[in-house]
Amino acid sequence: MREGSCIGPYVKCYNVAPVSLGERALVSQYSHICTASHDYNSASFPLTGAPIQLQDDSWVAADVFVGPGVTIEAGAVALGRAVVTRNVAAWTVVAGNPAKKIRMRRRDSQSTIPEK
Repeated sequence: MREGSCIGPYVKCYNVAPVSLGERALVSQYSHICTASHDYNSASFPLTGAPIQLQDDSWVAADVFVGPGVTIEAGAVALGRAVVTRNVAAWTVVAGNPAKKIRMRRRDSQSTIPEK
């Protein structure tokens, strides 16, 4: 994990392949980050794996499934309960099952939480 990144409570991280989180990448509660599957073309269903990357400023919201080999690019968001089985382009917001683009996320480098 990198500076400011966070994995929330009750996240399942099945990492038979690497999982990488960029700076300020967030994974919210009850999500499932799954780098493994099975080769269904083989009668013995051998285990397969592919890395998952959550790049800088990305957010995986609550109860999202992220499948093997997926990259969620910088600034992208997967909204709650999405099923993400394909890469998500930078600054794109996806939702649903299967996850589909619903809009672009506004890039606002000036956005900060005010100090108290």
